[in-house]
Amino acid sequence: MSPYKRKTPEEILYSIYRLHRGRLKIIIGSVSGSGKTYHMLQEGKLLKQQGIDVVISAVSTMQRSETVQQLLDLERVPSIHWRRGDKEQKDLPLDALLARNPEVLLVDGLAHRNREEARFRTRLEDIRFLMDQGISVITTINVYELAGVDEIIFKMTGIRAEETVPLHTLEMADEVRLIDVSPETILNRINEGVLGDKTHPAISRRGNLGVLREISLRLVAEGVNDTLEKHREEHGLIGPSGAVERILVSAQYHWNGSLYVRRGQQIAKRLNGDLLVVTFVLSKRTLTREQQAFKRSIQKLVEKVGAKYEELHLPHLRKLPSVLVRYAIQNNVTRIVMGHSNKSRWQERWQGSIVNRVLRRTRNIDVFLMADRAEKEGERILPIKANKKGGEDPFHRLSSKEIEKKIETIRRGTFKVYIGSAPGVGKTYKMLQEGNILLNKGIDVVIGLLETHGRKETIEQVGRLPVIPRAKTTYQATQLEEMDTEAIIARHPEVVLVDELAHTNMPGSGTKKRYEDVTRLLESGISVITTVNVQHLESLNDAVEQLTGVRVRETVPDAVLKMADEVELIDVTPQMLQERMRDGKIYAFEKVNQALESFFKMGNLIALRELALREIADDVDERLEAWDRDASLRGPWSRREVIFVCVDMGPRSERLIRRGFRIAHRLKAEWYVHYVHCGGLKTAQDQKRLDALRHLTERLGGKMEVAETNSRRKIHKDLLNRMNEVHTTQLIIGNSRKPFWHTLFKESVVHYMLRNARYMDMLIVADFDPSITE
Repeated sequence: MSPYKRKTPEEILYSIYRLHRGRLKIIIGSVSGSGKTYHMLQEGKLLKQQGIDVVISAVSTMQRSETVQQLLDLERVPSIHWRRGDKEQKDLPLDALLARNPEVLLVDGLAHRNREEARFRTRLEDIRFLMDQGISVITTINVYELAGVDEIIFKMTGIRAEETVPLHTLEMADEVRLIDVSPETILNRINEGVLGDKTHPAISRRGNLGVLREISLRLVAEGVNDTLEKHREEHGLIGPSGAVERILVSAQYHWNGSLYVRRGQQIAKRLNGDLLVVTFVLSKRTLTREQQAFKRSIQKLVEKVGAKYEELHLPHLRKLPSVLVRYAIQNNVTRIVMGHSNKSRWQERWQGSIVNRVLRRTRNIDVFLMADRAEKEGERILPIKANKKGGEDPFHRLSSKEIEKKIETIRRGTFKVYIGSAPGVGKTYKMLQEGNILLNKGIDVVIGLLETHGRKETIEQVGRLPVIPRAKTTYQATQLEEMDTEAIIARHPEVVLVDELAHTNMPGSGTKKRYEDVTRLLESGISVITTVNVQHLESLNDAVEQLTGVRVRETVPDAVLKMADEVELIDVTPQMLQERMRDGKIYAFEKVNQALESFFKMGNLIALRELALREIADDVDERLEAWDRDASLRGPWSRREVIFVCVDMGPRSERLIRRGFRIAHRLKAEWYVHYVHCGGLKTAQDQKRLDALRHLTERLGGKMEVAETNSRRKIHKDLLNRMNEVHTTQLIIGNSRKPFWHTLFKESVVHYMLRNARYMDMLIVADFDPSITE
């Protein structure tokens, strides 16, 4: 909306109403016992320290000692106690709260239903009433208490809530914060009796906890995406943000139209993206009876898979590429799915093709060309149930190598990672908090490396935890400090806390990266709890740059995250993070304004939060699949995939490699990176560049191949031959940057593959142009 547009009287009245109305913050968890009440009370204490008038009412601590401790110094307005069957219930004392008139009320159980004689039937109505009186509310809810997802959860886990609130309740909140807890943590709390003896039996199953956790992450991510799109619209930003995939299928009223929709659905599911389907009809033509039948079939399928569908009218067919690309830009599409051209090289040269014209017009949008495998191998579009990996025969005698491998696994330490969307969310605080809890249980815990950044709350959380002194080294006449890995191994604690996993060690250190030190500690039988931000994951490097304009230099291979036994997200809303920044709790006061105007801009924080939520949701889904659980939300992939990435010496090769990894990882595919060197000996600079690409590929688990040829004319054929040798199903290649007239005389690799590799899927990756989003 333009800032110069005059507001209507209704908009002015609503803005005045909003000024007087209280704020609503909802803290959501995947399950009872995830720590929602603890964090709500903690936030209340922080607000009180800032001089805000805070009270609590109808708060349920379940007599958990850590939660009860948070009640200290918080004023309680007594709730109205009553019984429903054998359960004690607590209603809000509305009159007492209005008389007390606090600035903020903390209350549990958003889905609670009141006693019959109460003023309102539900707690949600109570909260709305209090907000209308100018009282702000912070409250809690479990994901299975949201109508709309409760049925899905019941079907997948057997867990059903006694009461629910409408799903759109989250939309009415000013802030929604997720308390993410791993299944392992919940199971430990159950075993220790922390959650009491009335836990639902289905909650004791790790797979069910994984499902609840993934749904929570995805639900909050969807809400964050809505906020991000609104923010970008208000600031005049166009095009995809880079935080979420949005797949657009261009289909025809033809027998293969449904196949394209199915493939688009598969891609959207595996990439956890939105799906849009668009069809085109000529304005002056009436659909034939056959086309009408195909149209009904596509509409029925689109409705079934939950996609958005639109039919666009064209004055003539030549307009299709420009209309398609314009529609994609308007809808923030990241990938267009369409079919290969069936024209010969000469037909394309003189008549042109829709595919080529789309490729010439797209910027920041990838194009996925779907192969028609019907003739070559028979198309297998529908997802099929994955075969479960056969368990080991209990009577099989283990070989010496198998015994050795199992012993290594037994000896290896447990690895837990706290991940956040940005600095200052509280990862280090949480790591230290867990360290103290373990210490109080008699477990030998030490701090191996801690970066407090001068934050008072973090320093106070160190408590009684012993610290291993850092190793001191001299580099260029300067004394530097690093984690003393050898001293930790010699001390051999049960658990070591290691901050900033992505850190690069100083020159002269025994290892280059801190995650390599962590691997050594784990192999020595020491458990490690560590911290990292989502922007440091190697495969997200390009997405983070697209979102924030910042290229992160220190990265961690995704495999390090995958080898963790537990990964927990520390979720903090952008509003809270900016408030912490202004209070000087993240950086020193002299750096605050600069940070708020660059990396800590609201748009960046919203986008990074969504990226983190979706990444951890993907991680949860991977673990569900690894546990051989049928309830993986993304569903199985239907066939064996082999991904082949073509690179050159150009600067976008890293982007192609990272894209190849993320696709291969989601499809459980083998993947290759291939470079063809043409001409004489490689220069030292060429070799250095190839070594860098090989290092990145191998860090991400791929295979880098370098081939030689004496003729540039053979590059195309050599590439295609190698693709066929490894049974490639999907080619990933960068869009040709050569002008259109150049292709009339000399065929590019992309155009050669478009003609000769139509039996395989092709993903043509667009160059990222930041000016498009401004």
